[in-house]
Amino acid sequence: MSESISRLIEEMPKVEQHIHIVGSIRPETLQWMATQGDIKVPDFSDPENTARLFRYGNFEEFIDSYSIIMRCITSEDQFEKIVYEMLEDEARQNVRYVEASFSAPDHTRLGLNYFDMVKAINRGIERARFDFGVECNLRIDLVRDYGPEAGMRYLDLISQCRERVVAIDIGGREHAFPPEQFAEVYRKAKQMGLHLTAHAGETGGPQSIWNAVKHLGVERVGHGVSARDDPALIAHLLKNNISLEMCPISNLRTGVVDDIRNHPIRAFFDRGLNVTVNSDDPKMFDTNMNREYQTLHDDLEFTAEELFRLVLNGLDSSFLPEETKKRLREVFIRQFDTLQAHAVGD
Repeated sequence: MSESISRLIEEMPKVEQHIHIVGSIRPETLQWMATQGDIKVPDFSDPENTARLFRYGNFEEFIDSYSIIMRCITSEDQFEKIVYEMLEDEARQNVRYVEASFSAPDHTRLGLNYFDMVKAINRGIERARFDFGVECNLRIDLVRDYGPEAGMRYLDLISQCRERVVAIDIGGREHAFPPEQFAEVYRKAKQMGLHLTAHAGETGGPQSIWNAVKHLGVERVGHGVSARDDPALIAHLLKNNISLEMCPISNLRTGVVDDIRNHPIRAFFDRGLNVTVNSDDPKMFDTNMNREYQTLHDDLEFTAEELFRLVLNGLDSSFLPEETKKRLREVFIRQFDTLQAHAVGD
């Protein structure tokens, strides 16, 4: 039975809502970029060097490693390769639709051009769509650390280049840059027709999530782990159908949870919250979507049917048009039913 569920996990169609482009770079591609830009980094062909870079005691150490990787990107055109490979890896997990997070301000501050980066990203997406059949849209992470004024400037850039951009987000350090500072930015983004999500409740407490919901009007919350400490918040999220983009292995690797069995995704799911499972920064956390689902089965006792419910949650709360969601939902259900029938036959 365990082998059957593992095979079903590998083969069932999936959606990923929360994956960062920079956190998806393969080590060999990281080495190639560093060589192209004459950036001094460890030899990432040595697995131990990569392991050291991707080993964290806390969230701040993760941010330090992320910054090293970010600085290896020295050309806009490199994003085509990065995104193509990210989507190739996603397709190998049978992920059919991706909403990828692009932290544009991190790169423009290092001298890269926003429009040229977005064009390169879209070239990678189009090639992956043709080669692997995986669809991808973008969410622009305004990066809260740069402040709301910078966020407004990036909305102006987005307005000039909207291809595949469906949403905005704010990642970064929650404690130093709380959500309410970005209320005007989010108000303008909504007027522009963009969907709204925000990292909250990852390293911040429940109030961070409350502020993202009340002041930003988010439709989804990235991580949302600390909601477990506030029953009233859970009730509010449930009543207003606000989805949580959960990233269990990421939260374990950065110390947000001390044991995967203590991750709140199980309790949130049982409570009826619309929770999804995501890989966040898969290369940096040594994970992928199949591993995330397998972990939920092995350590949190999610059944095959419950895992597929998570898939449908991801599709239902995605930022795809309703007609597209309806069509994909029917396809996904047919495929899952066929996979289950084969599993029973085995």
